[in-house]
Amino acid sequence: MHLARIPRRRYTAGSTPIEFLPHLTEHLAGPNIYIKRDDLLGLSAGGNKTRKLEFVMADALAQGADTIITTGAVQSNHCRLTLSAAVREGLKCRLLIEERVEDSYDREASGNNLLFRLLGVEQLQVVPGGTDLMAGMQKMANQVTSDGGKPYIVPGGASNPLGALGYVSCAQEILAQSFEMSLRVDHVVCASGSGGTHAGLVAGFYGNQSGIPVTGISVRAKKAPQEAKLHELANATSRLAGAEREVPTGAFTVIDDYVGPGYSLPTTEMTAAIQTFARLEGILLDPVYTGKTAAGLIGLAQQGYFPADSNVLFIHTGGSPALYAYPDAVLAEAQG
Repeated sequence: MHLARIPRRRYTAGSTPIEFLPHLTEHLAGPNIYIKRDDLLGLSAGGNKTRKLEFVMADALAQGADTIITTGAVQSNHCRLTLSAAVREGLKCRLLIEERVEDSYDREASGNNLLFRLLGVEQLQVVPGGTDLMAGMQKMANQVTSDGGKPYIVPGGASNPLGALGYVSCAQEILAQSFEMSLRVDHVVCASGSGGTHAGLVAGFYGNQSGIPVTGISVRAKKAPQEAKLHELANATSRLAGAEREVPTGAFTVIDDYVGPGYSLPTTEMTAAIQTFARLEGILLDPVYTGKTAAGLIGLAQQGYFPADSNVLFIHTGGSPALYAYPDAVLAEAQG
């Protein structure tokens, strides 16, 4: 795989750290838990979408865009970071917000919604859950064009093959870091949502013949359709990266036991996981993605999914600004 030939912007200086979590490891009585701190990536408050946007924004600039259009949920980390990248590049940004949970949008809400306004979003349109989002973004793009602008549409999560290259790059970064640290990474756990992070990691590890398995904790979709989507995306990403072989279907593992009643809806396991990471390691997670992913990591460890002496790397994909929009959920009484 050869990424250097693909245009890329850089929004983060150097690599994000890999840290050992001794208190969580002791709490679980093994395995050894490490964390990849992609919450420390560049742009406003960081998070995994920053890696994807490095490739996507380079393409937007190459095409002469002056307005970025994207979509996401009410407290979308992706929308926050896409808007931030647009600001960094001197571009305008319009957001199509999908109200996946009925009546969940509040213009005065804190969290990412506050940051949309602070960062100066040019237009924010809210649509009901289930709306054809690509058609909605195309309509916004047509308006930009009619006004004499040059729009560029970024799909939800920046989870297309170009965006997923960000996590091919992350896989390569992890391999280099683990070599320097003399750390044998036996398993990687990440959130599995729009799919770019999960698919990119699998493509990157497989393309570099690392043999490292990746388990994705679904935050929305059922196991079978999510794995099928990831397989298609990972292979499209691999081809773009210049890989010589396809990723087999067996390389994808999705656990859908921690979604709860639905996307962004709280679960007791999520609340417990957020409190555990905060109170044992001083690390902030978010209720929508990393909280449920951490719940999956903890649950799987307690079930013996990982050998007790293995080294498990948790990918922290960011999202902590959303904490401030869900105070009741993250401070609820929970056992864990």
